[in-house]
Amino acid sequence: RAVRVADDRAAPAALAARLQVAQQARRFAVTDLALPDNASYTRHADLGRSAVVWNVVAAPALSLSLKTWCYPVMGCVAYRGYFDQAAAEAEGAALRAQGLEVSVYGVPAYSTLGWTNWMGGDPLLNTLVGGSEAFMVRLIFHELAHQQVYVSGDTPFNESYATAVERLGLARWQAATGHAGDDPAVLQRAADVRAITRRCRSALAALYASSASDTDKQRAKATLMATMRAQYATLKAQTAGVWAGYNGYDSWFARANNASLALQAAYDGLVPQFEELFRQEGSDFARFHTAVRRLAALPADQRHAAMATIQP
Repeated sequence: RAVRVADDRAAPAALAARLQVAQQARRFAVTDLALPDNASYTRHADLGRSAVVWNVVAAPALSLSLKTWCYPVMGCVAYRGYFDQAAAEAEGAALRAQGLEVSVYGVPAYSTLGWTNWMGGDPLLNTLVGGSEAFMVRLIFHELAHQQVYVSGDTPFNESYATAVERLGLARWQAATGHAGDDPAVLQRAADVRAITRRCRSALAALYASSASDTDKQRAKATLMATMRAQYATLKAQTAGVWAGYNGYDSWFARANNASLALQAAYDGLVPQFEELFRQEGSDFARFHTAVRRLAALPADQRHAAMATIQP
């Protein structure tokens, strides 16, 4: 059951303080980031679990192209969501049996693209509120961006745009309000991981597009994946700096495959282009959203070509 944040007087003090920050960020999203002004993220609900949904993504053994599923409202997307983790794992097992590489992961927030605003909008869930303050604020901006611009069937465009909005928006929020941002060590580790995985994705894409035999591709793929993991091990071996003693990415690298790498690309592959577009629009969010909507209105091939011309 979702309770209006302003009416949740029974909330513990720490939660009440976090909800107050959430509502400040919600207003900031409208006044400073030109994001939709509606009922979403103004009500709080505790689901009593660690994720709101569990997503399943899948890709062939020799491709970074994600499998897509199509829905009546959202159109085609590169993931399938389940409210029950066991059901998601069962779907993952079925896809593996078909020869696909699979990743199943929990999701802390979602957007219904504004379709539920008539009934109270998307709620502010415990899965979103329970992380760091910066995590919560970023995700509010990210999910609201999906209500601003959304292209049916183009997950990389949608997610990279929303990721750019969350990063740019959080930076402006911090500068304007003085609220804490992400830990610099967290940001540096994430940047290091993106650099490693980006190199691996690029090499894999070239390999999969080559004329080599499938056997040779599989052999070379194994080498590239081993190289990526070795580079991560080198980072972890540092005895000083942000990586000293940190092993938080162990599980991701242990399970990394085409599906998880392609999903990562969908969320950050076009972020540099969107950030450059933001700068070209004078760092004005309203102008930026308008420019993105113009791109979104283009046919897919023209949209992709236009994005390719934006040089960070």
